[in-house]
Amino acid sequence: MQRHNEPDAKKDEVSMAANRWRLKPTPREALRIMQAGNERFAKGRATHANSEAERLILAGSENQGDYAYATVITCSDSRVPVELIFDAGVMDIFVVRVAGNVSTPTTIASMEYGLSHVYTPLLIFLGHSQCGALTAAVRKFREGGPAGRKNLPDLLSKIMPAVQKAHAIYGDISDEDLIIKAIEENVWLGIEELLRKSPTVCNFVLSGKVKILGAIYDIPTGAVEWLPEARVDQILSRVAASG
Repeated sequence: MQRHNEPDAKKDEVSMAANRWRLKPTPREALRIMQAGNERFAKGRATHANSEAERLILAGSENQGDYAYATVITCSDSRVPVELIFDAGVMDIFVVRVAGNVSTPTTIASMEYGLSHVYTPLLIFLGHSQCGALTAAVRKFREGGPAGRKNLPDLLSKIMPAVQKAHAIYGDISDEDLIIKAIEENVWLGIEELLRKSPTVCNFVLSGKVKILGAIYDIPTGAVEWLPEARVDQILSRVAASG
């Protein structure tokens, strides 16, 4: 009897997922929501919607998969409060945080969850200015020597390729400029690592269900700079061609 019911259960699960996708904004609509929210925040006009007591009660009884419209991976830095900078509220954004916003097995699994179980049509890799993790990686790149004790070297090893690539592209620039360039390269490398390691995410993007974007949050101004979409398309094409 259990085996007989399994196909029906799977069919119901697929049907439920399809319904939740249909209820969500399109990737482009979700992007406009995020852009408008950040513009309000940066101009000091945030509405703080979906943060009232009624929303908390709703969150206690509803599935976030019926509400969230974006997944954001960003740094653990306390100066990057994701919901605030996009003027979003409870159940609006599925957030993945790790120092240096790097793609690791754990963060990749979390992003997969945001797309395949929370059904968000938009995935944003959000770097930020003045990033301590990138600054530490640049310092190690310039000076060499130990990167710290225990687990810190492992984190820096995941960020170092971005520093090396920025240095290879821009040459002998100041440490400050190298940090700025490495922050952006770290976003691109994170996106490529995700697409290479996650066929699930790659298929979502190729199917048009999900859009991936890179962005950088400027701490002093509160504004988000949206990186070129064409670069994501180039990465996707390269990954898809490599099989």
